[in-house]
Amino acid sequence: MDFTNVKNFMDDLTGWIIPGNSIVIYHENKKVFSYQSGYADLEKKIPMRASELFNIYSCSKPLTVTAALQLYEKGKFLLDDPLYQFIPEFRNMQVRLENGQTEPARTPITMRHLFTMTAGFDYNTNAPWRARAEERTGGRMQTMEVIRELAKDPLHFQPGTRWNYSMCHDVLAAAVEAISGQRFCDYVKEHIFDPLDMQTATYHPDADAMVRMAEQYRYQIVGDNDAVKLQAGLIRTDCGTVINATKGNHLRFGEEYDSGGAGITVSVADYAKLATALANGGVGANGERILGAGTVDLMRADQLNPMGVGTAHFNTWKTHKGHSYGLGVMVMTDRALSGSNGSVGEFSWGGAAGATIHVDPERRLAYFYAHHMLNPQEDYYQPRLRNAVYSCL
Repeated sequence: MDFTNVKNFMDDLTGWIIPGNSIVIYHENKKVFSYQSGYADLEKKIPMRASELFNIYSCSKPLTVTAALQLYEKGKFLLDDPLYQFIPEFRNMQVRLENGQTEPARTPITMRHLFTMTAGFDYNTNAPWRARAEERTGGRMQTMEVIRELAKDPLHFQPGTRWNYSMCHDVLAAAVEAISGQRFCDYVKEHIFDPLDMQTATYHPDADAMVRMAEQYRYQIVGDNDAVKLQAGLIRTDCGTVINATKGNHLRFGEEYDSGGAGITVSVADYAKLATALANGGVGANGERILGAGTVDLMRADQLNPMGVGTAHFNTWKTHKGHSYGLGVMVMTDRALSGSNGSVGEFSWGGAAGATIHVDPERRLAYFYAHHMLNPQEDYYQPRLRNAVYSCL
C-alpha cells in the first residue's frame, strides 16, 4: 500500500489554513500508516509529532455508543426500553409547541431514541437546565445531576419523529451510569480504555495532559466576503484568520461532568485503537474484545428509515448525502449519492475541532485523523481525506 495521496493531502491542508494534523491508519488490525504535518504550536513553530493530545469533541460519541452497547450485550436493556426505567425523571416529558405552549409526549423516550438522535432534545447548552444544574451542584456538574435537570425542560419535538443533533449521547452516558452503577468515566476506563490500552484517553485532563495537548485554534471569519459559503463548506477560500482559542473544551460543563457527547481528550494513536477494534468485529489489535461482531453490524445499520423517521433532516448536512444514521454513527448507504470510493456500510463521525473516526468492517480498514481547529472545515477535508485513504489500498 502506498499512502502518498494521504501524505500529500495532509500537507496540502497544513499549507492552507490547518495549523497541524495527524493520522493513524489500520488495515486488518495492523497499523499500516502514521503521519503528522504542520505545527502543534503555530506561534512557537513546534512541529506536530505523534504524541500530542487533542480535544476530540463529538468523536467521543462512537465510544459512548460502544460503552452502552456493551451493556446491551449483557442483557441490561433493549433498544426500545423506555429511558425512564433507568432515569425516572424522564417518565412524563412535555413537548414545546411552536406557539410556546406544551403538550405531553405521545411516546416515552426510548434507548433507541438516544442512540439515534431522535429523542427530542437539541444542543442548546445555555438552556435553563444548565443554570439550574450549576446552582444545584455548586458548579461541580456531576453527570447524572446535570441530566436530571435536563429532564425538567420540554422537548423540542415528539420523540421518534425526526433526527436532530443534540444532547442525546450525554443522556446516554448518564444511562450507562444508571445501568452499570459506575460513574461513566470509570466504566469507560475499565471496559474500553484499559482493555484497548488507550493510556492517554481521559475525560478530565490533568496538568500533564494539558501540557501534552496540541494548541487549539479557531478559524475566524474576517468580514463578509464569501462567509456564508465558507460556513456551508461550499468553497475553499482564505477570507479568515487562524487564532489561538486556548486548550479548553466548552462542553465540559464542570470538573465532575463526564461528557458522553464531547468529553474525550486523547492521542491520535490511542483513539485509532478503538477504530480498528470496531473494524474487526469488536476485537482490538491487541486481541481484546470490546463488542461482538453482530453488535458492530447493528451499530452500522440504517436506523432512520426502518424507524419511519427518514433521512430528510439528517441529509441537510452536506457531508451526509448518500448516508443514513445508525447507532451514533453516520453510515454510508449509497456509493453514487455519497460520491464515496469506500464501502456501503462504512461508518464515521467527526468532532468540532477536526477529529474524524472512520471504520470499514468490509475492508477491515480504520483510521483516526485529527487537527485542532474549531470551525474545522469538515465539509472540505472529511470527504477528500476519505477518498485519499481508499485510493491507497
